[in-house]
Amino acid sequence: MPTKITVIYDNPTDPEAFEAGYAAGQVELAKKLPGVVKFESSKVWPKEDGSPTPAYRMFDLYFDDYDTASAAVATAEAAELFPSIFGLATGGVRILFSDIEES
Repeated sequence: MPTKITVIYDNPTDPEAFEAGYAAGQVELAKKLPGVVKFESSKVWPKEDGSPTPAYRMFDLYFDDYDTASAAVATAEAAELFPSIFGLATGGVRILFSDIEES
């Protein structure tokens, strides 16, 4: 069954610094994980009144199956990616593994 890893960044303490770090390498590091068949990045819209939502930005890494995703996070590429995720996530971060039921 197809699997994805979702990284959800909460609102950073300094959005400009976050965006600079995200654009300067986070995306490219994520795309380098072995077995990634699709990458998707998104930025969360604020609420209608302009106030922030709990989430700020996220990306999804798609894999053919759970075993491939699990193997990818045990690689040298992941050893470079995950510390950069935690370093950039000044407002907090959640990382989820999910089965894709429909596409």
